Amino acid sequence: MKTLGYAILGLLAQEELSGYDLMQRMKGRVGNFWSAGHSQIYPELARLEVDGLVTHSVVKQQERPDKKVYETTPEGLKILREWVTEPPPANAPKDELVLKAYSVWLADPEKAAKLFRDEETKHKEQLSRYKETRSWMEHESGGDVLRPESPWFAGYAALRRGLIYEKGYVEWCRWVADSVEGKQDDPPKRKKKKGKKKGE
Repeated sequence: MKTLGYAILGLLAQEELSGYDLMQRMKGRVGNFWSAGHSQIYPELARLEVDGLVTHSVVKQQERPDKKVYETTPEGLKILREWVTEPPPANAPKDELVLKAYSVWLADPEKAAKLFRDEETKHKEQLSRYKETRSWMEHESGGDVLRPESPWFAGYAALRRGLIYEKGYVEWCRWVADSVEGKQDDPPKRKKKKGKKKGE
């Protein structure tokens, strides 16, 4: 099964959702570390239902068309539980900005510094959003963010990874920009190895 399928099962294990609500949750809750579009989510949802991992019920609506609301089946929960503790495949990391840093010595210093300052700002903004979410979660959960058996903990664990990632990226972008602009201290000098004196 595709990883997207497990992402869908993880969201539906926490609450019943319509296809539209599922897409919104995908953008908000897991979108920062796993993205998928409308054209991917609905076909995967259909596959999960054919495989008996999710099921739906029809909810009647007064002024809108009836909607399908999905939930995981016992078999879907079983597969999700098994998948959660399997090690993920080793994927080669891809980060174009890091690749640019590898060749930054060739760039115009002013342009290079601006690029990394701009990226620093973007990651600062994301870090700020994560911090707001953390405050909200800690307030709303009543302490459940620290209980591993709670769905709150799952979201909080993912959020903490995002916080650490963004904080590190902000610091790295700042360091590269400062270095390009010549604002970093001189690199530490290598200590000379003490050799034996003649005659020893």
